[in-house]
Amino acid sequence: MRAIHQAAVDYVNVISCNGEEPVVFDQVAKFSWNGQVFGLLDRQQGITKPRQIPTAISIRTTFTRPGANPPYSDKIGVDGLVRYKYKGTDPNNFSNSALRATMDHKLPIVWFFGIDSGTYLPIAPVYVVGDEPGNLQFSVAFEHRDSMPCSDLDLDTRSYNDRIVSQRLHQPIFRQQVMRAYSTQCAVCQLRIPKLLDAAHILPDSHPKGRPIVANGLSLCKIHHAGYDENIIGIRPDLIIEVKPDILKTRDGPMLLHGIKEFHGSSITVPRNPRERPEPSRLEERFWSFRNAV
Repeated sequence: MRAIHQAAVDYVNVISCNGEEPVVFDQVAKFSWNGQVFGLLDRQQGITKPRQIPTAISIRTTFTRPGANPPYSDKIGVDGLVRYKYKGTDPNNFSNSALRATMDHKLPIVWFFGIDSGTYLPIAPVYVVGDEPGNLQFSVAFEHRDSMPCSDLDLDTRSYNDRIVSQRLHQPIFRQQVMRAYSTQCAVCQLRIPKLLDAAHILPDSHPKGRPIVANGLSLCKIHHAGYDENIIGIRPDLIIEVKPDILKTRDGPMLLHGIKEFHGSSITVPRNPRERPEPSRLEERFWSFRNAV
């Protein structure tokens, strides 16, 4: 069984460029290995168990519509591990039993996160490391480890788990959702080269409202992302760009002139869907930080 699980992880990482690019359902519904065709993602089920093996090979989180809270926002335990809910309320449901078997054998699986209808960002490998029947959920880690009670984890371990979840889960999904909303272009200059674009936070991770959701995000090229983070440029709640006054007075060649200064007083480009546009209250709070830094 380990060989087929590893083959599935390898296959998904190849077609998704190690989880950097989304995939569509038809790419991952099935894959071939050793002359057999295995089901890798079920359109109806959150937990996918191929008929040939007793273990689950993937789990799925459905796409969250714009304006709704992401499904993982309330599923992080105090130990920093992500929780995945059972299928239904019966711990012995065949899907739950298959995922439990995956945990017992310490096998790697794929987690498909919906970022649009029929489009997923795969995270692989992940491991089911704990079973919590009282809460109808499993705990999931992004590297293999033996499960342990929350009370046995020290602060450093919990912080490490939080950081891994952010790096492997929240930030990649945040990036894909922001890129989709902004049609893969910089909100300031409309640059469309994906490798030169970042999903920038309006309010940072450390802020109580700094959640990785599209309403707290901006698609910015690397120059404008750095300028935003360093308070060289600010974005008002009415979407108008302001450039730091001393930068406006600075002479430093064409990049500064055309790349920064000429955008002073212009408007950013925002998503067509109103629910995916920057939240004004977040912009206002961030803009006052910019003003106070001037």
